[in-house]
Amino acid sequence: MPAHTISIPTPRRPRRLFIVRLSPIHGKGVFAAVEIPEGTRIIEYTGERISHDEANARYSSTNGASLVLLFTVDKTTVIDAAIGGNEARFINHSCTPNCRAIKEDGRIFIEARRRIAPGEELTYDYRLEVNASERKHAAILYPCACGSARCRGTLIAPKQKRKRR
Repeated sequence: MPAHTISIPTPRRPRRLFIVRLSPIHGKGVFAAVEIPEGTRIIEYTGERISHDEANARYSSTNGASLVLLFTVDKTTVIDAAIGGNEARFINHSCTPNCRAIKEDGRIFIEARRRIAPGEELTYDYRLEVNASERKHAAILYPCACGSARCRGTLIAPKQKRKRR
């Protein structure tokens, strides 16, 4: 009688959605390792959770260089990806991004806005907010290098249009 073999399936390791490598936009960037469908939740933005006052105290003397690692969660909480942050801190800004940041239950997730091809750099619009009196100076501190045809030249959020009454 022939021997029977039983094949036991081995659990597959999930494929990484992205890799981190040098970016033509700025420093390190995050790139799709596989096709990423629209609506895919790619990664959570993590880091130390601190108050706005603590964030201001930490980075007030850095000329803003580290502010791009801060992510406002709500009126009381900021995530500082410079401390305990993951690969999400390397996702660069673009004025025409392929990802968006989603706030959910006090957490920040990066999600695909559209289908992203393998090898394409993941980006989202940082939309940095500053006081009106600081806009000109901040626009110089935070130049944009996304290369988009619709580039606004800065990481600073566009001015809000006033509602007509």
